[in-house]
Amino acid sequence: MNDTTVTLVGNVATAVEYRETAGGGVARFRFAVTARRWDRERGLWSDGNTSFYTVSAWRSLGANLAASVSVGEPLVVHGRLRVREDERDGLRKTFVDVDAVAVGHDLTRGTAAFRRAARVETGPRAEPEPTLVQAPDQASEQDPWTEATKRLVTVP
Repeated sequence: MNDTTVTLVGNVATAVEYRETAGGGVARFRFAVTARRWDRERGLWSDGNTSFYTVSAWRSLGANLAASVSVGEPLVVHGRLRVREDERDGLRKTFVDVDAVAVGHDLTRGTAAFRRAARVETGPRAEPEPTLVQAPDQASEQDPWTEATKRLVTVP
């Protein structure tokens, strides 16, 4: 309940590794976040230090992430921050991990085409998909969101 949540904007630094575990599938990758500052004297953007995070995503988020993300792609990652210390080669090192709750492409840097994943029913709690029932007079109307999207995507 008292977790520290963060939202990071950066780039995928390593290939996404996906593994099945007893607790469900998990995807892991390294994520690079570089601060950018406007340098008024030179009139350009300059990069600051880069921070690296290990991002873990469980179950369906992990599976969808592994199928959707490649090295170098810009992402927005939201999740729980975990800081841990470890001793390697006689040196004490600090590692920063993020347990992702939501991940998406950074649309300020490009476009994406979303495809809804097929719903996987597991266990006795799975319920059937709800069905939309339209009144007879509404059945012939077109969905305004679909029509607007078609106009935006259509190239002459």
